[in-house]
Amino acid sequence: MVQNVSILAPDLSGGGGTRAYLLGQVLQKLNYNVKVCGFLFGTSLYPLPPANLPVHWVSGGNYPQVLQSARNLLGQIDGDIIYAVKPRPTSFGIALLKRLLAHQPIVLDIDDWELSWFGEGQWRYRPTPKQIARDLLKPDGALRSPEHWLYLQWMEKLINRANAVTVDTKFLQYRFGGTYLPNGKDTVLFDPEPFDPDASRAKYGLSDYRVLMFPGTARPHKGIEDVLLALEQLDQPDLRLVLVGGREIGDGYIEQLMTIGKRWIVKLPSTPVDQMPEVVAAAHVVIVPQRDTLTAHAQFPIKLTDGMAMAKPIISTRVGDIPTILGDTGYLVEPNSPGQIAEKIQWIFQNLEVANERGRKARERCVAYYSTDKMAAILSELIGQLVSRS
Repeated sequence: MVQNVSILAPDLSGGGGTRAYLLGQVLQKLNYNVKVCGFLFGTSLYPLPPANLPVHWVSGGNYPQVLQSARNLLGQIDGDIIYAVKPRPTSFGIALLKRLLAHQPIVLDIDDWELSWFGEGQWRYRPTPKQIARDLLKPDGALRSPEHWLYLQWMEKLINRANAVTVDTKFLQYRFGGTYLPNGKDTVLFDPEPFDPDASRAKYGLSDYRVLMFPGTARPHKGIEDVLLALEQLDQPDLRLVLVGGREIGDGYIEQLMTIGKRWIVKLPSTPVDQMPEVVAAAHVVIVPQRDTLTAHAQFPIKLTDGMAMAKPIISTRVGDIPTILGDTGYLVEPNSPGQIAEKIQWIFQNLEVANERGRKARERCVAYYSTDKMAAILSELIGQLVSRS
C-alpha cells in the first residue's frame, strides 16, 4: 500500500522545482504524504514552494564534495515510491542508488530535453589522457560538475531502468516513451473570480500601464527579445512587459534584458505558487513567445496554464505543443516574429472585450484538459498499475 511519496528535484535553487512542486500538489490531492527532497546549488529556494508542501534540501556542489551531500540526501528519502524529476545525476541518479539500497519503485518525470541545452545534438567527448586528467582533477575541471552533459547523456541511457516514466509533451513522449502528464494548473487556486484586476495592478505598482505579463523565468529560447522589439515598433508609452520571478543567480541573461528593455520592463520578485493568482490577475495579456528551438519544442510552458486558468488573453507562438494546448482560445503568431506580436497586441487592446471572452474560453479549456484534477486522474491510474506489478 503506497502512502508516502518522495519527490527528488535535481536543484531546488532553479532546476526542476516548479515541476516537483506541481507533482507534489497533485499527489497530495490523491491523499499521499509527499516530501520534496533535493540538492540546493544556489543560496535559496527558487521557485518558492507552496506553504503546505514539505521541502528538504542538502547543499549541492561539485564532485567529490557533493558525494557526502548525496549520502545525506539518501537518508531523507523515505517514500514507498520515489518520483525523480528530470533524468539528471542529482535526481534520477540518486533515485537509482536509493533503489539499490531499499528497492522502492521509481517513477521518472521528464519535462525538458536536458541535452538540448548543450548544443542540441553536438555531444562528443573524446579526450586525450591529459584533457581527461585536467577535467577530473583540476578544481574547475569540467567533469567535476554534476550537470556536465556527459553525465546527462549517461542518464538518458538509463531511463529504461525506471519503473514508469511521465512526460509533459508529445516531443518527449516520442523520444522517451512514457505516460503523458501535462503541466496542469490548480484551477481552484487559479480562479479569476476572487480577484479584482485593478486592485492587483494597484498593489504591484502597475495601475498606469497596459500590462503584458511573462510569469516565469526568462531564458533565451523564450523569445522575450521579440516582445521588446514589438514594443519598440508600437512605441506606446503605457505598455509594459512585466517579468515575474527569475533565479537569484543566473547567467546574466535577465540583466541583459533589463538593460536593453529598460524602457518597457517591470520586474516583479519571485512569488510562491499559492500567491501567483493575484499576480497574474494584474495582467491584461499573458505573453509566451517561445522561439523555434529543440529546447522549446520539448517544453510545455507552464505560463500558458497560468494565463488560461486566470482567463487572460494569451499571445503565443506556433511551437511544439502550444497550438494543441491553446486550441482556438489563444492568439498565435509565428516564432521570431516581433511584427506579428505587435499586431496582436494592438488588435487585443482595440478589441479587449472580444479578447477577454476568448480568455474565458481558455479557462474552460484549462479546466477540462489541463487541471491538476486531470493530472491526478492520470497519476492515480499510473500508480495503481505500478503497485499491481510490484
